[in-house]
Amino acid sequence: MNILTIGKLTSRIAIIVAVVELFIMLILGNIPHEMEGENMLFSRLLLLSVSNAVLLVIFTSPLIYFWVVKPFIDERDTAIAKISSLAHYDELTNLANRRLINQNLKVLLAHCIRRKIYGALIMIDLDNFKPINDTYGHDAGDAILVEIANRLTSAMRDEDVVGRIGGDEFVILIDSLDENKQAATKKVLQMSEMLHNIIKQPLKYSGETLLVGSSIGIAFLGSDNITIDTAFKRADTAMYEAKESNEKHAIFSEK
Repeated sequence: MNILTIGKLTSRIAIIVAVVELFIMLILGNIPHEMEGENMLFSRLLLLSVSNAVLLVIFTSPLIYFWVVKPFIDERDTAIAKISSLAHYDELTNLANRRLINQNLKVLLAHCIRRKIYGALIMIDLDNFKPINDTYGHDAGDAILVEIANRLTSAMRDEDVVGRIGGDEFVILIDSLDENKQAATKKVLQMSEMLHNIIKQPLKYSGETLLVGSSIGIAFLGSDNITIDTAFKRADTAMYEAKESNEKHAIFSEK
């Protein structure tokens, strides 16, 4: 949406003033008067000028606001919101993009360390996505990504963050699993199993039934004070370990 230009704003104001001025002149011109003489004529002209100015302000103010000022503010706010959305959300799936994921991950890392509770970074890579994309086209690939994004979002808790960091890779930030490592491990593996199962459900596209799988890598947060890059590297390492070993998921562990 294009924000109203200065030319359009000026034109609208000029039209409003001209129409209102004509309307006022017609009203004032029809008011009967009994003034005679030069002084009386001057007084009448002065009165008409003041009345014209007052009425012009009264009538034009709401019109300028609703036809000029408000549309400009609304379009400006819409443009700002769109720019902000493009900066923080994936345009295709409307999930958090890498920038927003990084911002949330930074907060989550600090939260886990401060409260001494485990969280997790889950990285998901879709299996069999490229062959489908190559066979049925990019529209089919986009349809799969949107459907998977919707499934992941519906499956996760409100406090968790689901994002897409590019291609067919998704990321989920899990907050507040448990203070105990064993209990946290059990919970995150249950989540991972659930995610694997919802991803592998058949997808319908143009009368075709499409199937994708997933390789899931898990990196715990809160066990040590790590950086954002380190958290991603650990989840990425675990994801490729799961893929190479043909497992559903893997948890990063120091060798």
